[in-house]
Amino acid sequence: MRTAVLSGLALWVGATLLLSEVRWFQRRPLADRLRIYSPGGSSASRAPAGILSVGSFQEVIGPLASSIGGRVARLAGIDEALDVRLERIHADIDPVTFRIRQLGWTGVGFAAGAAAAVLLRLAPVAGLGAVLGGASLGFLLVEQRLASRSAVWQQRVFLELPVVAEQLGMLLSAGYSLGAGLNRLANRGAGAIGQDLRRVVGRVRQGLGEVEALREWAALVDVDGVERLVAVLALNREAGDLGRLISDEARSIRRDVQRELVETIERRSQLVWIPVTVATLVPGVLFMAVPFIEALKVFSGE
Repeated sequence: MRTAVLSGLALWVGATLLLSEVRWFQRRPLADRLRIYSPGGSSASRAPAGILSVGSFQEVIGPLASSIGGRVARLAGIDEALDVRLERIHADIDPVTFRIRQLGWTGVGFAAGAAAAVLLRLAPVAGLGAVLGGASLGFLLVEQRLASRSAVWQQRVFLELPVVAEQLGMLLSAGYSLGAGLNRLANRGAGAIGQDLRRVVGRVRQGLGEVEALREWAALVDVDGVERLVAVLALNREAGDLGRLISDEARSIRRDVQRELVETIERRSQLVWIPVTVATLVPGVLFMAVPFIEALKVFSGE
């Protein structure tokens, strides 16, 4: 009887896994069944994911990876939302996919730490530290890479902002409306702000107001110069000479960029003196140490 029960259970599990891969046996999700009745819907919808498919695995592990990754990131001192950072750099993945990849790299670090602990025959405490350190390193490397890309994108926006603001001011002074000026800069721009403005123009085409779309961009990119520029652009329907105001703001932003550039140059010039100082002090200490040691020998009577 026990053999029959186990055989029946194995047959049931095998039949379920086998039939889950057959398209006609699968039950289509409600969203796919209703898609053909939506505007622009297509009758050809994707087949639902099987039990052993990658999509099914992502649906199961995705919420868990998002929850664990978010908590660990907060413990590491990262408070900014993941979806905001991904949208800022125009990433082609969603937060769930990012957390799943991060969980995978954490597993790789965990396995590497465990392998190192076994091969080196570490003590239990040291082995536990190696395992936890490898997992933490795998997690933080992915998080640091995203943080670096986000900071680089903000820096690019900050450096490009004076030129873009001057161009927008000239377009508005030449008679362009705010929407037409944004469209022209979005179509001609090839930098970071050009990509951001294409998203702003897309939001306007979806029905959002121009000022609201610009404020959404300012909140997303989180750069002080962008916030000040958007505050000036919000006076589009109230100010009579908006081009002059934007030109004044562009000059202010350019002064901020020049000030930061000077600070960067000064910091790098200070870093240059560190090896020079070390190279100067070490021989000097040696030359002072030799007579000092000889003097100690004379006074000690050796």
